[in-house]
Amino acid sequence: MKFLSYWHDTAPRFQGGAVGAAEGDFDVAVIGGGFTGLGAALQLARAGARVIVLEADAIGAGASGRNGGHLNNGLAHSYLAAKAELGRERATALYKAFDQGIDTLERLIAEEAISCDFRRAGKLKLASKPKHFPAIARNFEAIHAEVDPDTALLSAQELEAEVGAPFHGAMLSRKSAMMHMGKFVAGLADAALRHGAVIHEQACVTSVAKEAGRQRIATDKGTVTAREVLLATGGYTTSNFSWFRRRIIPVGSFIIATRPLTEAEANAVMPGNRTCVNSMNIGNYFRLSPDRRLIFGGRARFSARSDQRSDALGGAILKAAMTRVFPQLAKVEVDYCWGGLVDMTADRFPRAGHQDGLWYAMGYSGHGAQLSTHLGMTMADAILGRPNRNPLDGLDWPAVPGHFGKPWFLPLVGLYYKMVDWVK
Repeated sequence: MKFLSYWHDTAPRFQGGAVGAAEGDFDVAVIGGGFTGLGAALQLARAGARVIVLEADAIGAGASGRNGGHLNNGLAHSYLAAKAELGRERATALYKAFDQGIDTLERLIAEEAISCDFRRAGKLKLASKPKHFPAIARNFEAIHAEVDPDTALLSAQELEAEVGAPFHGAMLSRKSAMMHMGKFVAGLADAALRHGAVIHEQACVTSVAKEAGRQRIATDKGTVTAREVLLATGGYTTSNFSWFRRRIIPVGSFIIATRPLTEAEANAVMPGNRTCVNSMNIGNYFRLSPDRRLIFGGRARFSARSDQRSDALGGAILKAAMTRVFPQLAKVEVDYCWGGLVDMTADRFPRAGHQDGLWYAMGYSGHGAQLSTHLGMTMADAILGRPNRNPLDGLDWPAVPGHFGKPWFLPLVGLYYKMVDWVK
């Protein structure tokens, strides 16, 4: 078993990183080389802006290469809950932003000829318990009537043609998609490079300060200046950006991938070949890869660590969970086990805007793959002075009480949700 991301291991590595010192003056400096930062850089470069991307590790090393490969439209919350909290207008705008995010990816992949196995697969939100189905049905009724008619409610019997495991009904969102995340992030970086962006890997930003009307960005590869700075670091935001660290809770998300399944095995577990998410608070998500592996993930442990030991502990929990869902895979080998940090907000809504001289987009709360490229491009348009398309503009973002960067409270949160899942 390999303790590394399947997406990283099965994709070509980006080869266009700048060599030598990071230096010079730019219109915009983008901090973070994942989907958000690269989407912004591409949009800026297409408009003729001089843009530099500063990535502390390798392109796609963070959440963009450490996820389950889903592009699910809709919100992390139920639409009804979002409407109650945000009001119908903003909840609708945010729901539609996720739809637009997948449309943006589909268009961008075609325009830039990115080979990444993109496919509109549809998503199933599965009722893990009989008493979960009525809530899914109520949410479906509101979504279907108000924001997304391209949805359906499936009975337990209808699910037999979709998933080879017993669930108690589901909501189908037909706009949802999937792709190979490693191939996409490398292709996105190549596209930004072709349009003129400068990309520095292994360039950790140590400080940003305003000097003489410009932003001075110091890195461990040199210092650059820029008129504007976009922060796109998510769960990997460092302590020198303390305002954001107090509002972002980095939470580990863990994933395993089996050996390639035979056609018969794949048809037995995922005959519908869609993306799937179950209804538990400490839930699981799964899909088939292009080479017919079952990719199975979830919040196996409430931890802010991302290393091999943590991944191994999470992987063991996930293998047990996968076997409970699909007993027929009990003897199937796991080839990959990896994890990464998800940038959670307290209310699980993403944030994007301008704060203390920095533009930012982050807080995707486990639903970033489908929105992040689009939101990065949206923030690029704001930097360029184009019409405001930000669905999160003006949304308050209070600090998490008692949180100063290290989420000491995560084990308590995990214990709470385990109790909720046991009771409800």
